[in-house]
Amino acid sequence: MTWNIPNILTLLRLLAAPGVAIMFLYFARPYADWFALILFVVAATTDWVDGYLARAWNQQTKFGAMLDPIADKAMVVIALLVICGFSGMNPWILLPAILIMFRETFVSGLREFLGDTAGTLKVTPLAKWKTATQMTAIAVLFSTGAFEHYFGMQTLGMDAGIVEDVLFGDAPDELGLIWKYKGMIWSWWVGIVLLWIAMVLTVITGADYLLKAMPFLKEE
Repeated sequence: MTWNIPNILTLLRLLAAPGVAIMFLYFARPYADWFALILFVVAATTDWVDGYLARAWNQQTKFGAMLDPIADKAMVVIALLVICGFSGMNPWILLPAILIMFRETFVSGLREFLGDTAGTLKVTPLAKWKTATQMTAIAVLFSTGAFEHYFGMQTLGMDAGIVEDVLFGDAPDELGLIWKYKGMIWSWWVGIVLLWIAMVLTVITGADYLLKAMPFLKEE
């Protein structure tokens, strides 16, 4: 095991994965949403940084190659579980989340079973785009949760009828509620679209890995 900066960053990303969920145990919303968003974005950024440094400094190691996809999968799966929880199991989120988590578990099982021949399932460029899209979608959905509760705090103490008149009627918008509301809705839909794109890429790359593994799964 080699302890260099790229490997340390990868390990920190792995440790940050459960930290995203822990934010919701020890902080009230919307602070938990903001802390989870910041932690997730910083950790996701290290996914590019550690790979770049490892190549630039010629510090690519077996430990890093093993840990990097594990850290990515842990971040994505735990974050999706949290999002499914605070979204009230919304089907627009739940369906792609289930397929993404199923694929990640399936591919991990394939790699474990193949053992020494797991090099057959090397990360492809499309798989890298898949991971980037997953993390972007999750970050946008976390920001939507934070935005939603920020919006709720701004309207706290206001009569529900007044808020409705401001948003959908002719009442004066002294707090800028209309722009906050529209921003929240657009953020949510952008996150949903990105999550479904990530789901499609996830399924395609999962099928590609299965096809590559099939020759090694045949009985003698």
